[in-house]
Amino acid sequence: MELIFKKIWTIGESVMFRHSIFSLPFAYIAVFLSSEKILPDMNILFWVTVAMFGARNAANALNRVIDAEIDAQNPRTRNRHIPAGILTKKDLMLFSGFCLFLLILAAFMLKPICVKLLPLAGFLLIFYSYTKRFTWACHLFLGLASSPAPIGAWIAVTGKIELPAVVLGAVYLFWVAGFDIIYGTLDVDFDRKHGIHSIPAVFGIEKALKISSAFHLISVLLLIWFKYILGLGIFFTLGIIAVALLLFYEHRIVSPSNLTHAKIASYNVNELVGITLFIFTLLEMVS
Repeated sequence: MELIFKKIWTIGESVMFRHSIFSLPFAYIAVFLSSEKILPDMNILFWVTVAMFGARNAANALNRVIDAEIDAQNPRTRNRHIPAGILTKKDLMLFSGFCLFLLILAAFMLKPICVKLLPLAGFLLIFYSYTKRFTWACHLFLGLASSPAPIGAWIAVTGKIELPAVVLGAVYLFWVAGFDIIYGTLDVDFDRKHGIHSIPAVFGIEKALKISSAFHLISVLLLIWFKYILGLGIFFTLGIIAVALLLFYEHRIVSPSNLTHAKIASYNVNELVGITLFIFTLLEMVS
């Protein structure tokens, strides 16, 4: 039993369970706002959580398997679990299969439309990992592959694809793409040498950071549109302001000449974005 728990812990380190914190708050925002009540159906909330866990971790496990050879060559990633020999591809493929099972099970426990959309979700989860091999738009594909989190959660409640869900999904898309570009600045030299496509590698770090800023500005503007579509009030507005300030800070601590804090900007700061917006969403609903 101890060995099993140790294996699960190691897999969790590899796929970074903690980064579920990016998708879950946005999924919960969609559930709460589409339910239009402070206490949504707990059954739906539970299965949305299962679906998010399954989708996110299946995708990341597959990404580790697909990129194993690239990771082994990159000085920054060669200590990841597969290149380092801590885990095997089989370990992560089995884990990914289990997570995909959870996603499928959750879809069947929710609305019929969730089941119908499974093939599209599965395609996006797998396809993203290959995009950096042929297009600098890989960051946008990551955002696109991640955007079903809030969209799917909204559909799980309403059974319909509605404008607010699509707008919130677009918010998520540009937000994720923006901070993934910052993360991509850490591998510019390696990517250029090995033919890996990314916005920093193709356009240079200075232009990449400007594109990242533009994506985050678009994300905030879309969030404002989302607020007006639903007629949300002061607390959600304060949430948008808080998110904008976090994103502003994120871009202040990185520059073309100093990428020391690039990982903090792309990961640590953004771990607060979804949680912050979710807290203000709850305050809006109880006000």
